[in-house]
Amino acid sequence: MKQKTNSKLVETVKRDGNEMLKYSTSTLPCKPHCIRQQEELQVQHDISAQAQIHVNNNETSHEVVEPKDDTDLADLRTDGANECEQIRIANGMSRLVRKHNRRDSVSVEQIQDTSYRPNVLTTSKAAFTLAEVLITLAIIGVVAVLTLPALIQNYNAKAWETAQDVFTKRLEVATRQMNTEEKLAGYSNTMDFVNELKKYIKITRVCDNSNITKCFNKEVIWNEGEDPIDMSTIRNAASLGQDDWDTDTVAVQFANGVNAIIAYNPNTTQEPFNNQFSATSNSMAILYDISGNKNPNTNGKDIGKINVEQLAGVTGCMLDPNLVGGMCISQILGPQNGGFGPLTKAECEAQKGDLGISACYYDDDYWAGAVKACGGTSKMPTLEQLGQLATYVYNYDGTIGAQQDVSGLTLDTTKAAQFLSASPYSTSFYVWAGQEYSQRSAYFRGFNSTGTNWGNYSRSNSDTLAVCIGE
Repeated sequence: MKQKTNSKLVETVKRDGNEMLKYSTSTLPCKPHCIRQQEELQVQHDISAQAQIHVNNNETSHEVVEPKDDTDLADLRTDGANECEQIRIANGMSRLVRKHNRRDSVSVEQIQDTSYRPNVLTTSKAAFTLAEVLITLAIIGVVAVLTLPALIQNYNAKAWETAQDVFTKRLEVATRQMNTEEKLAGYSNTMDFVNELKKYIKITRVCDNSNITKCFNKEVIWNEGEDPIDMSTIRNAASLGQDDWDTDTVAVQFANGVNAIIAYNPNTTQEPFNNQFSATSNSMAILYDISGNKNPNTNGKDIGKINVEQLAGVTGCMLDPNLVGGMCISQILGPQNGGFGPLTKAECEAQKGDLGISACYYDDDYWAGAVKACGGTSKMPTLEQLGQLATYVYNYDGTIGAQQDVSGLTLDTTKAAQFLSASPYSTSFYVWAGQEYSQRSAYFRGFNSTGTNWGNYSRSNSDTLAVCIGE
């Protein structure tokens, strides 16, 4: 059985002094698996022009020559090549013809190189459509919107946690050194303690309890979803939930950017030979903001705490308003424990319009100081409200009026405990009303162990409490 034959050869000839490639027909045996390649080559030849590439003066030019007859097929001369290799070379020649017709330059060396293959990266020009690009960008945008908030939240939470750990460790190092040097205990107020603490950790600014917001944020969110706490009212240890300490608060700014409010524990002990002694938690209650004056100012995020049980007003009023005529007592401040200080006449004159004070006289006006501590006369109890308070702490059967004195009573020290703890007296206390009698005196009510009385009192007296009314 004869095998189908139709192989080609190429000869190099000279015409008009130029070297050319000439396609000619030669008959070689073709193996069965090459027949299909031969047929494909014949079809390609029928629809393609014959390329003759002239080389002259080392420059390449192109000439397209139509095939002379049906038997003129192109292939490359390859001495000793078998029939399949000749067909492969012919296929390469056909591709080069089509490339030539696209005005691409092809050298003789490329044609004669039997290993040459066209570069598919340069001949194929696939690309994304505009619609595909826009759809891809839209998908990326949606994914970013869904994932970025969670990523940012997790990053912030980790950053806050790390910053809190660093700060508390530095503070503990400072207080342990104070403990070792026996400088941790023995202070009667927070300011003296802070002045000693400054020697062990760098503090750049100190603010007393009448200027808390000069060193700390004006508001703090204690529980998310609830109204923020006015930090100007955090003036004593009771404001931080330490009712038994009877010390004032001091706000500080540390050199590392942390702001804090500190209340000292006057019952602090020290163990100079104990390296494991928890000096910080033993000596103070501290509320700190590791982000300084920046937001979010939220408990559990950038707000940290040590020994802070609550903030004033967080769990409601200090006494049930229903028991004291609807009065919500937010603060009980005593000048003896640093709760507030007096105003000079000049200070009183400068602030009286904002505080609701009519006139000023003394340079040690404690009543004006109480008004400032509470935030104005409107945030202090009236004589009528003080009568209702007396009804409560004496378990009086009836109502004690605004201008009524009552004797033969017994003060309930349990109900009056928070007032007695702020008073310089162990069995009695006095409370300012938010009402002036004159530029030298203001109204008050006294609560003694066996009775209660009202009257007006010199504004220079330092033993009377400021009871502040919240909303």
